[in-house]
Amino acid sequence: MSRSRTFASLSVYNYRVYFAGALVSNVGTWMGRTAQDWLVLTQLTAHDSTALGIVTALQFAPVVLLAPFAGAITDRFPKRRVLFGTQSALAVTAALLAALVLTDVVQLWHVYALALLQGVATALDNPSRQAFVSEMVESDLLSNAVGLNATSFNAARLIGPGIAGLCIGLIGTGQTLVFNTLSFVAVLIALKAMRPEELMPAPQVRGKGKVREGLAYVRRRPDIMLIMFMVFMLGTFGMNFQLTIALMATTVFHRGAAEYGLLGSVMAIGSLAGALMAARRQRPRLRIVLGSLVGFTLFSALAALAPSYLLFALFLIPTGLCAITTLNTANATVQLSVTPVMRGRVMALYMAIFMGGTPAGAPVIGWIGTAFGARWTILVGSVATAITVGAVMFYLMRSKDLRVRLEGRPIPHLEVRQRDRAGDLAGERVA
Repeated sequence: MSRSRTFASLSVYNYRVYFAGALVSNVGTWMGRTAQDWLVLTQLTAHDSTALGIVTALQFAPVVLLAPFAGAITDRFPKRRVLFGTQSALAVTAALLAALVLTDVVQLWHVYALALLQGVATALDNPSRQAFVSEMVESDLLSNAVGLNATSFNAARLIGPGIAGLCIGLIGTGQTLVFNTLSFVAVLIALKAMRPEELMPAPQVRGKGKVREGLAYVRRRPDIMLIMFMVFMLGTFGMNFQLTIALMATTVFHRGAAEYGLLGSVMAIGSLAGALMAARRQRPRLRIVLGSLVGFTLFSALAALAPSYLLFALFLIPTGLCAITTLNTANATVQLSVTPVMRGRVMALYMAIFMGGTPAGAPVIGWIGTAFGARWTILVGSVATAITVGAVMFYLMRSKDLRVRLEGRPIPHLEVRQRDRAGDLAGERVA
């Protein structure tokens, strides 16, 4: 595919403006997350992984609990207006945490409370932000735009943690958190600078029973439920890197803030590559989701068992690539397969499923780190995703009459064949 295909959505003015604002905000967000984790692990506790797990859980719990209502709000009100409100609320919570740290009065319960408030704002922000993409670009650019959104997120992930680690060492945690507060202004400016007449808003839905209608729609779609199952397992057990990388850096390799921040940036190299690859694909496919889950299982296990800091960092690159490939392909598949009037509610449920296990999973992962060591916090994800791949393949073989075999040439890959009406086998490579 051509280079122009990779960045095709940037030819649309509204998306280009939004992309620029989101990139600045994402850099600040990753700086804020890194500084917050460092604050909890090194200043408010003595490397207490359970406390960090609780913070993570509080940030994600509202996303799950409020998902049906957040989706209904997304489909009922203009998404641009909703994003103005949610981004403003996130800026306020970020400013409060920075002020508490700078005045040297911050306590652990302050972080817990603000994490919960951030979770409430994020619960409303996520489905609006996901569904808003389809209002900025035409359907033939949607997969590309989803991929570029992930590119922005992971480019920021590449830059943000490294800058945060340096800033924490040079100017302190509080000043680093200030950058996160200021970065939200970029999104607000971008939203204000858009041309509303060029947006393609979905029909607004009013009336009672819309939450139940969204749940019923998903129940009638086994293809969407299968994608959500895979995303749930990956999000719950495999995507706890905010916690697991911190534990590996501080308790296994005994590194400081700069080295910890660098690990997040190193992993983002793979994530950024995966996002760019996703942006080049014209159509998302189930086999890509399955193949990337297989890769995630392998490389995350290798990272967990890495004997040195350098090898751990290197294995994070393909781990990040496989993770973002899975998530981008799943996201685009769901968005392209639903009717526009249901997109907000479906994407709210999608994000709830993705983050749904985190409120319960993060404290459990934190406890596993305390009881069995940091390496097991990653290995749990490797085992869970391996089980997921096996379960999905078994379901597809039973329901679609598929036959799967491992081919060694020209390169190792899975080949899936399905019997057609004549009883013949038609094949397609998975990974």
